Amino acid sequence: MKLFENKYRIKSARLKDWDYSSDGYYFVTICTKNKENFFGEIRNKEMFLSPVGAIAEKFWQEIPEHFTNVKLDVFVVMPNHIHGIVIIDNWNEGVETPRRGVSTVDRNPHHKSEWKPNSLGSIINQFKSVCTKRVREINPDFAWQPRFHDHIILDDKEHNNI
Repeated sequence: MKLFENKYRIKSARLKDWDYSSDGYYFVTICTKNKENFFGEIRNKEMFLSPVGAIAEKFWQEIPEHFTNVKLDVFVVMPNHIHGIVIIDNWNEGVETPRRGVSTVDRNPHHKSEWKPNSLGSIINQFKSVCTKRVREINPDFAWQPRFHDHIILDDKEHNNI
């Protein structure tokens, strides 16, 4: 019998044959659980970070310290989500650039996915994990939505629009 008979499985938003550890610009949106406003508030069109929002911003900015193949472009912390552009650049770090078209996840016999090292998923997973650990010292109710949204930026026009 298949788990939940595939009734409750949400289809992955990831491109099936894209290698998410390959060089590229990735626009990412990460939301809090139930879109709860943990990160602060907007007043007079300006974002005011809460202590939780300041932690999220700090850990976001530290991502390149933990992933040598990553650079960050613009980002913004909003009341209940973060938007940011993550640049994966294996060439400049001496890391071998993987072939495009390779699956992002390795599957084990139980169909549990594990993020490929240095992939967009592993980067976001690590960010969410360290952020959650620190934030729960202040607010034990803090949680993220289990997934994140990404968009592969294909050209300069898209990059400028974002």
